[in-house]
Amino acid sequence: MLVERTDVRNIAIIAHVDHGKTTLVDSLLKQAHVFRSNQQVAERVLDSNDLERERGITILAKNTAISIYDAERDQQVKINIVDTPGHADFGGEVERVLNMVDGVLLLVDAAEGPMPQTRFVLWKALEMGHRAVVVINKLDRKNADLNRALNQTFDLFIELGATDEQADFPVIYAVATTGQAGLTPELGPDLKPLFDTILRQIPCPIVDADAPLQILVTTLDYDNYRGLTAVGRVSAGRVRAGQPIVRLTRDGRQLPESARYLYVHDGLQRVDVASAEAGDIVAIAGLEETAIGETLADPEFPVALPVIKVEKPTVRMSFGVNTSPLAGREGRWGTSRRLRERLYEELRHNVALQVEDTDQADTFVVSGRGELHLAILNETMRREGYEFQVSRPTVILQERDGETLEPYEEVHVQTPPDTVGAVVEMLGKRRGEMVHMADSSNGTVTMVYRVPIRGLLGFRYQFLTATHGMGIINSLFAGYSPFAGPINGRSRGSLVAWEPGVTTTFGLKNAEERGSLFIGPGTEVYEGMVVGEHQRPGDLGINVCKAKHLTNMRNSIQDIEVRLTTPQDMSLDKCIEYLNEDELKQLNNIVEQYLAFAESQALRKKPMRMLDWIDKLHGFLTLNERDVLEGLGHLSKEEADDLALREHTKYRVANRIGPDHESDFDKAVKRLKGKNPKEPSA
Repeated sequence: MLVERTDVRNIAIIAHVDHGKTTLVDSLLKQAHVFRSNQQVAERVLDSNDLERERGITILAKNTAISIYDAERDQQVKINIVDTPGHADFGGEVERVLNMVDGVLLLVDAAEGPMPQTRFVLWKALEMGHRAVVVINKLDRKNADLNRALNQTFDLFIELGATDEQADFPVIYAVATTGQAGLTPELGPDLKPLFDTILRQIPCPIVDADAPLQILVTTLDYDNYRGLTAVGRVSAGRVRAGQPIVRLTRDGRQLPESARYLYVHDGLQRVDVASAEAGDIVAIAGLEETAIGETLADPEFPVALPVIKVEKPTVRMSFGVNTSPLAGREGRWGTSRRLRERLYEELRHNVALQVEDTDQADTFVVSGRGELHLAILNETMRREGYEFQVSRPTVILQERDGETLEPYEEVHVQTPPDTVGAVVEMLGKRRGEMVHMADSSNGTVTMVYRVPIRGLLGFRYQFLTATHGMGIINSLFAGYSPFAGPINGRSRGSLVAWEPGVTTTFGLKNAEERGSLFIGPGTEVYEGMVVGEHQRPGDLGINVCKAKHLTNMRNSIQDIEVRLTTPQDMSLDKCIEYLNEDELKQLNNIVEQYLAFAESQALRKKPMRMLDWIDKLHGFLTLNERDVLEGLGHLSKEEADDLALREHTKYRVANRIGPDHESDFDKAVKRLKGKNPKEPSA
């Protein structure tokens, strides 16, 4: 029999990035007396992940619970709260946790109004039939416009197809940082108006506690002492600690399990309980195996709940074993077996991710919801001690009626007026189409573009540089449209180390004159390593390991102290623009072809002398329409001669070659000098 549980409310807090979700949760916990009066509590207490705190965003959905007194019904009410990510790249987290709740708190910034991710999270909530309480937050902002924010929010509800009941939403005004709320902009001293609205407006769970047990697994965790932990809502029936259950997999199998340990959330803690019933959000530990989207059910009546549906990935990149000259220096785990296990383990809780094997045993293709989604996975694995190499992200194309389609995003940009021209030019080159442009109340210019995701890969870093860190960019997946054509990448080349070694202050100081650096002194580099950005188009080989010749005299005070510009901190987000997969493939193809030719010569028992290598390689590169010594003039003759002499001297010493011996290299040098006796310096 269906009954209404008035002692429970299950809500999710949804919003755009940085509209105050986690801060509001902090205030709710404090005013529900979860913490002692003298307890020191960190800000954004639910953002316990290091990357969340560093980036200032919520990546993983979190569960907590508070208890408040309902004076109207004279009872204690438990409110289960789920804090959700606001970035669209982590929409998979939002989509799965909304299955656990009966209503949502939609936070809207009083100054910014609804933003791209507001549209996404609200759309998902309305699609599931949830009612919303709208919280107009940050009333204390200087440029807050309450009427505009509220009107735009109502328009958004209508645009997303809200029902009459959903569109008739209650409104609370608040300042989450101070823990104040009110039914009008005249705020009270605390959040009591918000608590009362939750009790009156968020629906109570309507459940059948006597029906067979059903729990949809929505979150996974791991306890070092009690093993795998599954979090989900009891949709029907009752569950007891130690009770035998059956796990219904996505492919229809029925596997026996046991609810060895049963918890519920209380504040920030999980508390052991003997039983729980329909409407409760529980955590079950000690399971042998389970995955998100599976159903835990009664063995006698095993009925599966609908599988969680998640939007498909739009971007992919390859993860492979690190084959660089510096492999094995940093990570603890770098084998293909370890890498494969870790990537497939991620699928257990990251439902928006896809992993595929390739025809190469040491390379795997990983697909996600966006560039940030994959970057977070990359950084998480790196911090865990995994060592690997990645390719440049590429978009996932579709074929429809013989036409190639690619994913697009709706991009919202806020930038100072003096940088509008630069932003318009940058997005235009990336095939962006302007949809809207208007002046904002805070003195900035707001622009809305529709841009292929290809054009946005690595764009955010360049955008922040062009707007001097003052610009704000947000995006939302906007579907698939016809392929937009070629998109040019960055206009500047790279500074490339031309020899292995350890960087020196002297070498880096010379390199600074040619562009900006990514590394500082004392860094080990390998030949061909990208160490900076060239100030001109085209790549430039440069000696960052060059040491100053020692003398007994100082020419100037500058010799005493050399100061370098602080190198750029290159995260994966920034490095993406420097991962040019096409160029790498072309280079590998040429190398493989030439080595195959050399092997053929060896099989035919034709020796390859140094002179042969020079002649054949020159001809081979010419045949492949490759410019030999591209970038001529960027390197001085003195630097080239110095490097050649030092390397040749090291070779002679190592091989005990006397000064009178004339090698093939010496003969080749004489021949080249004979061809060009008046070689100019750069």
